Amino acid sequence: MYAGAFGNNQELLDRLLKAGEEAGEHFWAMPMHPDYKELIKSDVADIKNVGGRAGGAITAAQFLANFVDDTPWVHLDIAGSSFSDKDKTYNPKGGRGMAVRTLVNLARSLAAD
Repeated sequence: MYAGAFGNNQELLDRLLKAGEEAGEHFWAMPMHPDYKELIKSDVADIKNVGGRAGGAITAAQFLANFVDDTPWVHLDIAGSSFSDKDKTYNPKGGRGMAVRTLVNLARSLAAD
């Protein structure tokens, strides 16, 4: 099962994808196409935090992008992959702790630099 990964820094995305593969968790780098930024425009506020059903994960990433400026970041859309309906060798049925092993691997990799 794959989870989406969005970000503004290809090197950080690549490191996250590698950390995920090493952890046995799979992520797919997703686009941050500017057209989706239009979906979070608001008539009454600077931006809104829900862009509707179309591209919900992308609009969530576009929303977060408004607050980070040039800081390298990655948004993981783990909602669909956070639960398993059957037992796996390393995860029981139910909540899987998706991305925990990946983020530990990524933190170790970044700390080694």
